[in-house]
Amino acid sequence: MPDQLHFKPVRFSETIITELMIPSYSNFGGKIHGGILLSLMDKVAYVCAAKHAGNYCVTASIDTVDFLAPIEVGELVSLMASVNYVGNTSLVIGIRVVSENIKTNSVNHTNTSYFTMVAKDEQNQPTQVPGLILETQNEVRRFVEAIRRKELRQNYRQEVEQIKTPTNYEKYEHLLIGERCKIAIG
Repeated sequence: MPDQLHFKPVRFSETIITELMIPSYSNFGGKIHGGILLSLMDKVAYVCAAKHAGNYCVTASIDTVDFLAPIEVGELVSLMASVNYVGNTSLVIGIRVVSENIKTNSVNHTNTSYFTMVAKDEQNQPTQVPGLILETQNEVRRFVEAIRRKELRQNYRQEVEQIKTPTNYEKYEHLLIGERCKIAIG
């Protein structure tokens, strides 16, 4: 059993990955494809989580990926990751993505996301992760925000269970007023 008194500071596993955006990363609109960014975010989340956990980690969930600004071919993209929260076997990794145009020196915050990672042992079973030492007010804020997001996610799951696909469509017809759909079930 891992040492339950073992803790690591956030700074221990902070990770930054910087990559040049090349033409093969672009989508049909000429901007960097969202899937490329998701792959890079998953990579930096893994590195950060594995450093903290000292074990292999897998992605369990991703809380919102908001694309705030497009990224152009030729820009440098930096992904900054830190452990925001730890549970027993899970970690929440906060990721901030910025793009930098090296010609104009302009820097844009393009994405923020939160990846929940689970640490695995040699038998591929979830394993306990070290606790987290919070050394700054910002780290405390991020930890508390992660707790709030966890509560919201649990409430959201309960709400979703209540709105499963209705079988009595007539009962829900009032919800469709003003929507761009028609029921064609005969």
